[in-house]
Amino acid sequence: MFRPSSVGRFVRPFRGLVRPRSGGRTPLAALLPLAVLSGLLVLAPPAAAADDVRTEDALVESGSGADAVELDTTLYVPAAAEDEPAPAVVLAHGFGGSKRSVADDALVLAEQGYVVLTYSARGFGRSTGQIGLNDPRYEIADLSTLLDLLAERDEVALDGDGDPRVGVAGGSYGGALALLGAAYDDRVDAIAPQITWNSLTSALFPSQIGATPDAGTVAATPQDSDAGVYKKLWAGLFFGVGSVPTGGLLGSLGLGGGGDGDDGATANGDGAPETPGLDPAAVDPETLEQALTCGRFRLDICQAYQAAAATGTLTPEVAAVLDRSSPAAVLDRIEAPTLLIQGTQDSLFGLGQADANARGIAANGTPVKVVWYAGGHDAQASDRVTENLRDQVAGWFDFHLRADGDPLRGDDPGTGFEFPAPTGLGGTGVGTVQGGTQTIVADAYPGIDGAGPAARTELAMSGPTQPVVTPAGGTPAAITTVPGLGSLGSALGGAAVEIPGQFAAFDSEPLDDAVEVVGAPTVELAVSSPSGSATLFAKLYDVAPGGAMTLPAGLTAPLALTGVSTDPAAPTTVQVTLPGIVHRFEAGHTMRVVVSSTDQAFALPAEAAVYSVGIAAGTTELAVPQVAGDAQAQAGSSRWWVLLAVAVGLVLLGWVAAMLWGQRRRRQVSHVEPDGEDVPLRFEGVTKAYKDGFVAVRDLSFEVRRGQVLGLLGPNGAGKTTSLRMLMGLIRPNEGRISIFGHAAGPGAPVLSRLGSFVEGTGLQPHLSGRDNLRLYWAATGRPAADAHMDEAIEVAGLGTAIDRPVRRYSQGMRQRVAIAQAMLGLPDLLVLDEPTNGLDPPQIHAMREVLRSYAATGRTVIVSSHLLSEIEQTCSHVVVMAKGQKIAQGTVEEIVGTGGAVSIGLVDDAETDRAAEILEGLPGVTVERTDEGLVADLVGTSRARALQALIEAGVEVDQFTPRRRLEDAFLALVGES
Repeated sequence: MFRPSSVGRFVRPFRGLVRPRSGGRTPLAALLPLAVLSGLLVLAPPAAAADDVRTEDALVESGSGADAVELDTTLYVPAAAEDEPAPAVVLAHGFGGSKRSVADDALVLAEQGYVVLTYSARGFGRSTGQIGLNDPRYEIADLSTLLDLLAERDEVALDGDGDPRVGVAGGSYGGALALLGAAYDDRVDAIAPQITWNSLTSALFPSQIGATPDAGTVAATPQDSDAGVYKKLWAGLFFGVGSVPTGGLLGSLGLGGGGDGDDGATANGDGAPETPGLDPAAVDPETLEQALTCGRFRLDICQAYQAAAATGTLTPEVAAVLDRSSPAAVLDRIEAPTLLIQGTQDSLFGLGQADANARGIAANGTPVKVVWYAGGHDAQASDRVTENLRDQVAGWFDFHLRADGDPLRGDDPGTGFEFPAPTGLGGTGVGTVQGGTQTIVADAYPGIDGAGPAARTELAMSGPTQPVVTPAGGTPAAITTVPGLGSLGSALGGAAVEIPGQFAAFDSEPLDDAVEVVGAPTVELAVSSPSGSATLFAKLYDVAPGGAMTLPAGLTAPLALTGVSTDPAAPTTVQVTLPGIVHRFEAGHTMRVVVSSTDQAFALPAEAAVYSVGIAAGTTELAVPQVAGDAQAQAGSSRWWVLLAVAVGLVLLGWVAAMLWGQRRRRQVSHVEPDGEDVPLRFEGVTKAYKDGFVAVRDLSFEVRRGQVLGLLGPNGAGKTTSLRMLMGLIRPNEGRISIFGHAAGPGAPVLSRLGSFVEGTGLQPHLSGRDNLRLYWAATGRPAADAHMDEAIEVAGLGTAIDRPVRRYSQGMRQRVAIAQAMLGLPDLLVLDEPTNGLDPPQIHAMREVLRSYAATGRTVIVSSHLLSEIEQTCSHVVVMAKGQKIAQGTVEEIVGTGGAVSIGLVDDAETDRAAEILEGLPGVTVERTDEGLVADLVGTSRARALQALIEAGVEVDQFTPRRRLEDAFLALVGES
């Protein structure tokens, strides 16, 4: 059964076990794109076991008949175990990894005196067979085979005949194996599963609605057993990792195959080798199609994925496959003391999955300790956190696997609860989660093992019932978390991307004191849907006093609603559990519950609809869980004095630097300009450059006064749109300052509420009427309906009865007018319009011109960017001309046009033409051209008044003397000069 393999060298991959990720450097934590993953595991540097640890590589046969496989294993044997048998630990890797993924952690445990067995699960690495997703008939049976093997080793301590003293640990895929293994094989003495699932069904088809049994725990998350919202991106990544056929699989089909990275073959990064040329004639077409379509997955799993991906629905057949691989149904069998480690930055397996495991195992009287840490599938833990977790796992096994009297037996780790100290930081970002230097330790996990229920604080939420649009096909969709890359909001200043009109928002009052949320808050909503069903996504934002929004960990709670009221006047009350988080909401901040209709990570309804969402009547509270505990530093704190000395030195250096630069820094601090109300917009030395070196705007400075209509002119690439995007807070300048009414402009700045804009497209929902589009847009701002001035905006649109027709039946000009009316909702003090007359006919252009002039006459300010120079000339009072990112002219229209130019001259007596031309050409810098209409004099160095005076003094009778220079002429001259 246990025979040597041909593996000739040992390769150290990235750490996998006690650095809690799945599979090596977690393919699922760095999966986007998959091509990146492919390079990670191949480039692992070589390593060797310590001198006092020897390794044995072997292929182990498991299973029988068609399901027989060979498992590629490595056994780590410490020298001390040769004389005195030691406990054993089986390390299981994450999905997409192999035995190499946990090699470093195996060495650490072996050096601490454990016999450690690592192996590649069937379908991964050099092991043969197909992936069964921890099916008890296959992967869990393989674990029992490995326990049989350990029981035969003289170096392994036994609890009885054929019963090794053994612990099992692993992350994600390996963590589920540890749980299922302990449930199906009672020889397992202790387990340490990490960032793993309780129910694969609820993880991939979540729906966080309804009541939760035993809700005294902090992160209890309900799950509708019959329905859920398909987590399509994560599921697709799972299947993508396992869809490449291995050499072992192809070899079993008679199609050839090679080794993996262990023996020098070129691997694709997840343990699957590059396959040599296939010979389709060597196998029947059906088998070949299955191998190429399903890769390493068993056929039933492949078919379940294909059905879910095609329909986005949870069918009984799909549920049966996922439930078979879920510990949820067998937690009552687990008697092995369990250390549950779960990450707070995890959109795949959230804190609710660990909560359900803790409740289920503790209900059987089994000791359970729960540890949350800053990291997960969306972001790696910091080195400090990783060191602490490695010590936690080793300490758990030291106590539960070593016998009384063993000098290596550690102290009782207890059954408490640990979590990272809450901070106000939100998105996880790509890479490592920094910080987490403190851990909060509580005596017990609330709600289990005799501990009382979690304490909850109730906060009143306010906001009207709001319409929420779900667009046809689910596009565009909100962006919260990109699987494996954490919260996208970190790249956007902490805010996720919500689509106007697609969400409802409800706010608490600003907090008097900081609130630390540890777990999953709950709220009750009132929902109605025309079809009786709805797909929604609930999330809890942290809103700073300045308006900046942060979505903790980028997490959202999907809601699959059926049987809800179709009458908005009598909505259905829905109990909702928001995502489990660890976050500190500072004093002065606001908690905002947002309920949206889309999220790009999930499957969405194809049909368009408008839902009604509000806070349930009589239950306006948001209940947030809180946990008290003692703060302690994490691993590595024994060297605190060294760190303190370094910190003191840095502080002293910083103090000196601060003294030198303090005055300059204070001048850069945002302040309110005293003339802000008189100068609605000011650019001061603004520059925007991109990483490729392109400078879109360079040292741009100008100001706009109240009551002006300013035209922003320039050829394509002049920097006009970039300037407007910086003004609106969509992008940040590299240098300089933009102020609106004296306040610094930037993403989320409160002063932006005084700005109305129409830039780069209308953004209207085609299936809604113009009136409904205006209503939805205003509802998305969260401001009272009475402040919208809806009637005035509809009058601006000038559509008559067409305002109540679907926008899809509008012409381009009609859409343009509705979009401008939308920008004017609330009568903003500063109105910014980009190409407002596109698609309008001449009468409409004339009407729009009058609207803008009248609007500015009320004391408000208008900015217009347009390529129709004649319209700028007739509409605007002032002009800023740009070229190549720089301002080349600024002034009133008259000032820009009146500089030099030409005049058209008509004479009473045509016989005087030659004499008039001679008089004019005698003036400095004047040239004269004869045309059918008369004379055209180009005046350079001579004013129009002086030229006219010269003709009159010479007795030439002038019938017409009109400027020929237009704004277009001035613009072309200025741009040419630049």
